Amino acid sequence: MTQDIIHTFVVLAYKESPFLENAILSVLNQEYPSKVVIGTSTDNDYIRALAEKYNLEVIVNPVKNGGNIGDFDFAWSHGNNTIVTIAHQDDQYDPSYSAKVVEAYRKHPDSVIIFTDYYEIRNEKRVYHNMLLNVKKVLLLPMRILGSTRNRHWKQSALRFGNAICCPSVAFVPGNIPFDKVFRQEEFVGVGDWYGWYKLSKVDNKAFTFIPEALMGHRIDESTHTSREIKDGSRTKQELQMYRKFWPGSIASVLSFVYKNAQKSNKLE
Repeated sequence: MTQDIIHTFVVLAYKESPFLENAILSVLNQEYPSKVVIGTSTDNDYIRALAEKYNLEVIVNPVKNGGNIGDFDFAWSHGNNTIVTIAHQDDQYDPSYSAKVVEAYRKHPDSVIIFTDYYEIRNEKRVYHNMLLNVKKVLLLPMRILGSTRNRHWKQSALRFGNAICCPSVAFVPGNIPFDKVFRQEEFVGVGDWYGWYKLSKVDNKAFTFIPEALMGHRIDESTHTSREIKDGSRTKQELQMYRKFWPGSIASVLSFVYKNAQKSNKLE
């Protein structure tokens, strides 16, 4: 009897991304044979054609106005497996990603999330070091040393000075998450992932587990959602609100200013 497959990728598709097929191929080309489905709130012929080409199920979010944050919650909660990764349509996953996530889960089955280091994709080239990536590596030093921790203080070490957890690198363990919605919080829609990790960090007796290897690539492109938000400045106020969850107002303001400048590396030159 074959071993049960305990990991699923939900490839989150929006409208007609030119990068979607590459994302699909990267999750199908895994050393560990993860299950793969496509999740979307913008069902269309383009998405359906790719699903048919690769024989993939499409799950459709019935909530059409929930934004990308609503789609994230739909994706992780409908993956129907022990471990679920939300694969963003613009990004790509190295062949060993699934295998190493499953291995980490078997070592730390008390995890709520398992996340990896990452690289950026700029003009189709891999970038492992720039100002923002280097800052995040520093913020993740405690997790790099610990590997896995249930301690709230150490879980929040990856969040206190900025959001060091790359959303598409994260694998969720739905059975350990005690609520239906991780991300959905209207005032934090632009930094919904940061708020989500903060919310999960407060779950008692459940761990954050970090794999200190760059196992996936996050695309930096002017058309991506994150790049648009940074460009129009809509994230800054929400980032300040997040800092205030960890720090007094004056310190939060300074950190927000520094973080805003660090994110200038999230644009193509």
